[in-house]
Amino acid sequence: MKKFFGEFKEFISKGNVMDLAIGMVIGGMFTKIVNSVVNDILMPLVGLLTNGTDFKEMFVALDGNTYANLAEAQEKGAAILSYGNLIELIINFLLTAIFLFLVVKALNKARTLKKKDEEPEKEEKAE
Repeated sequence: MKKFFGEFKEFISKGNVMDLAIGMVIGGMFTKIVNSVVNDILMPLVGLLTNGTDFKEMFVALDGNTYANLAEAQEKGAAILSYGNLIELIINFLLTAIFLFLVVKALNKARTLKKKDEEPEKEEKAE
């Protein structure tokens, strides 16, 4: 049993495991930030552009009846094809991808500027 815990201690204290754990925590927090930007800032703008359309309420009743909303159709046990949630998730995915693209682009630009600033310093030290 001591050997098992000794091996586990060695495994858990390696740098890779700790780096992974820290990365997971930071990734989880970054996910919350991205979700907030998309849901609290970008999706309301999409709602404004689409005259407040609630995509989650878009559905087709397969039984041929007409229902006032999705909840009523579900309550009555109707067979429904609920395509609105898929549309909303696709929009959410695209907005998230655009936001992440802009973040990565800004980070790459900052790295490029930093490298340009560091190059003259290296040249001055070489002389």
